[in-house]
Amino acid sequence: MYDDELAFAHHLADRAAEIGAKLFRESGLEIRRKADRSLVTQADTSIERTLREAIEVAFPHDRILGEEEGGSHDPTGRVWILDPIDGTANYARGIPVWATLIALQVDGAGVLGVASAPLLGERYAAARGKGATMDGASIHVSDISVIGDAQVLFQEFDELTRQRYREASLGLARDAWRTRGFGDFWGHALVARGAAEVVLEPGLAIWDYAALEVIVEEAGGQVSTFDGSPLTHGGSMLATNGALHDEVLRRLASR
Repeated sequence: MYDDELAFAHHLADRAAEIGAKLFRESGLEIRRKADRSLVTQADTSIERTLREAIEVAFPHDRILGEEEGGSHDPTGRVWILDPIDGTANYARGIPVWATLIALQVDGAGVLGVASAPLLGERYAAARGKGATMDGASIHVSDISVIGDAQVLFQEFDELTRQRYREASLGLARDAWRTRGFGDFWGHALVARGAAEVVLEPGLAIWDYAALEVIVEEAGGQVSTFDGSPLTHGGSMLATNGALHDEVLRRLASR
């Protein structure tokens, strides 16, 4: 199932990569701040518009939800979810760690996801029941089951350490084998391919996580909010290799 849609998502990722790579580090790149103080660039808007137009032609009855142009959050039916540049701040500063995220949800459930990072030369993809790949090769989470052997990644560490999860976050940082702050899509991709075991992110929009949720789970990992419930727009995201999920949830629930 969804073979045609996954092939189409790869086609969209190719088109996004062309636009993103062409504009990257271009002098005169248009950059502005949104109301929430986050950045948006000419690449974000150009990519989303291009992908929307392609989806409207190929799947005219499907709905589209994107970071820049919005759309309905109604979960019923088929919805393509787009983040044209995940890691816009990196993009704007000339840092090549950014990706286009493309997901398809059916009745609120993610059925495929693609995370294309052209300047890293990495593309992650997954469809339900088909497993996950990186550049066409199968990937799987690690089997590490002890925090002391795990690489734990934190995103928005300033938020984690001033909220209710401060002590749990600091405890994980202290007890882990290694900690890093690989942000945006890449931390979750590293868990999916077995290069890290845990990612904590305190707040994400649906276009930030929709593709990554499918990729991590199809690679054998587990995702949830910090309280163990399903992911939700604006909520937290914990992604793990599965073996460590319950322990991290237990730590997050402690005071």
